[in-house]
Amino acid sequence: MPEQRALTLLGFDFGEKRIGIAIGQTLTGTVRPLTTLNAVKQQPDWIGIEALIREWQPDRLIVGLPLHMDGCEQPMTQRAKRFGNQLKGRYNLPVEWMDERLSSDEAAGLWQDQGKRRPDKKDIDKIAASLILQSWLDQHTT
Repeated sequence: MPEQRALTLLGFDFGEKRIGIAIGQTLTGTVRPLTTLNAVKQQPDWIGIEALIREWQPDRLIVGLPLHMDGCEQPMTQRAKRFGNQLKGRYNLPVEWMDERLSSDEAAGLWQDQGKRRPDKKDIDKIAASLILQSWLDQHTT
């Protein structure tokens, strides 16, 4: 059986005001929050995203897909899909989707469980991105 090479992944928690970003690696199965970028004139911070892609040289991008609790799409679903398609077009990298239901709520809960001060939204967004990416890794590397 051929050996699979390790892949570097960037995970995105897309929002219209902010995008949380996490970094992960398939060989170790590890993920960590990286940063949160603010929108620029109601558009993703493409300069910031490009800098991260140049720095980390990911093999694949994972975008959280916001869905209603019943699994149906919501208005934000199409915006996240558009963002993912823009990533693919701009950087010629494979983009995959991961259900992100409750990732922000879970991120806020993790923060509080650690006894830390109330997190700001930037902290929650990058932690949510790491949860999305960890879910993808759990499904694809076990």
